[in-house]
Amino acid sequence: MTGLKRIAALAGIGLTGLIAAGAAQAQTKVAIGISGWTGFAPLVLAKEAGIFAKNGLDVTIKKIPQKDRHLAMASGDIQCAATTVETWIVWDGAGVKSKQIFQLDKSYGADGMVTRSAIGSIKDLKGKTVAASAPGTSPYFALAWMLKENGMSVKDVTVVNMEPGPAAQAFIAGQNDAALTYEPYLSAVREKPEAGKIIATTLDYPMVMDTLGCTPAFLAANDDAAKALTKSYFEALDLIKADKDKAYGIMGADVKQSGEQFGKSAAYLRWSDAAGNKTFFSGEWQAFSAKAADLLLEIGLIKAKPDLGTLIETKYVIGG
Repeated sequence: MTGLKRIAALAGIGLTGLIAAGAAQAQTKVAIGISGWTGFAPLVLAKEAGIFAKNGLDVTIKKIPQKDRHLAMASGDIQCAATTVETWIVWDGAGVKSKQIFQLDKSYGADGMVTRSAIGSIKDLKGKTVAASAPGTSPYFALAWMLKENGMSVKDVTVVNMEPGPAAQAFIAGQNDAALTYEPYLSAVREKPEAGKIIATTLDYPMVMDTLGCTPAFLAANDDAAKALTKSYFEALDLIKADKDKAYGIMGADVKQSGEQFGKSAAYLRWSDAAGNKTFFSGEWQAFSAKAADLLLEIGLIKAKPDLGTLIETKYVIGG
């Protein structure tokens, strides 16, 4: 069985069906904005394995930095996006409305802060230079969260705005005292202990979880497509369970990793299946979003706390 046939079979469709999926039914076009974050990779798998097409979707995946993803939604360049839970609160405050429809993943050590070996604790960062993405992004929020948990704020450090990949590369090259990054880039530092150390991750500070959300207009006009997006994601997770090596190879290739390298990155997170989604949106999302909104207000990224209930549509994973 060839790789394509194998993936097609595991996805629950024959090879002919995979190739002809678009001709078999009307395909709803949808563009999704993501980054190279390991947690988003099942979306890439769903596209490459033909799962989206099988479920009636013509999906375009666009790699857009987190700081710009809401602008792409506002312009209509994309209809949906993957990002961290607290980011939707920031985007709402900026006037970009959206609704989260399912959880993608939760970080279990896949996001972290790296520091020079001489830095003994996060409190020792006072007055130091830290690389992190721009305000309104997950790494910046992680920095603010970790500092607050240690009695500090972003005002106590000098923040240099760098995206997670370049931040890790710069750190390895000797720039900055610390950096906020995530997999697969965090492992690049993990493999270079002479450059520094990982001083804290989401195992210490569990505050990175991702969801997929879409514009209210897209959801209102494409209810079946939203159901299909959700179903496709869960089917991609089933595909990973059925043939992990093949799936890891496909997802790794998207971020220039081997399947083995991708697997090492994926070990630091958990993708959220249908059961996990029901649990998440039945209380955990609400509690985290409330705490996150308080911090975002405190650091000036929003001017007022939104009505959190307007930021989700749970019927695709809970019903009702």
